[in-house]
Amino acid sequence: MSDLIVSAHLPAQRAGGEDPGRAHGRGAEPNHSAGRLMAAGRIAQCPHKLGRATMKSFRNILAAAGLSAAVLAVQTPWPALSQAVTLVVVDVKAVAAGYRASKLTGTSVVNDKNEKIGSLDDIIIGRDKVLFAVLEVGGFLGIGAHMVVVPFNDLQLDETGKKITLPGASKDELKKLPEFKYG
Repeated sequence: MSDLIVSAHLPAQRAGGEDPGRAHGRGAEPNHSAGRLMAAGRIAQCPHKLGRATMKSFRNILAAAGLSAAVLAVQTPWPALSQAVTLVVVDVKAVAAGYRASKLTGTSVVNDKNEKIGSLDDIIIGRDKVLFAVLEVGGFLGIGAHMVVVPFNDLQLDETGKKITLPGASKDELKKLPEFKYG
């Protein structure tokens, strides 16, 4: 198989009025670049004498190469832009002295009269980063319980986190709140 080289411009005639394609057939030395390549044995025939099937194959190869380049350009990931992260120094001792949500769940909730009104089932962080407490009110071992939500800031926790108080609340008032169901 020979290399296929196509010149972007082939002169129509030489200075002497001869057609360059015809000059090859008569043994004359060609003057244009494709003719020189043909004379040197680099291509089998002049590009302007290639058949329609060969040119169609060449166009198909070019189209496939262009399509491949477009696909690669789309699939190539863009480089990640650096993002500055501002770190805040946190007092780790103060954080360690805080309340762990995993330790608070299941703790009994009492009112200011020290009457048990429910238990803390969960703590939910809202999309606006506000904390909510899910309370389980009534029922026995989770059967027949009514789940309600109150703002976490309404709860009062003792130093140990073992006593949670919701001032001014009662079981009956909490049961009147809309029932909460996990989504």
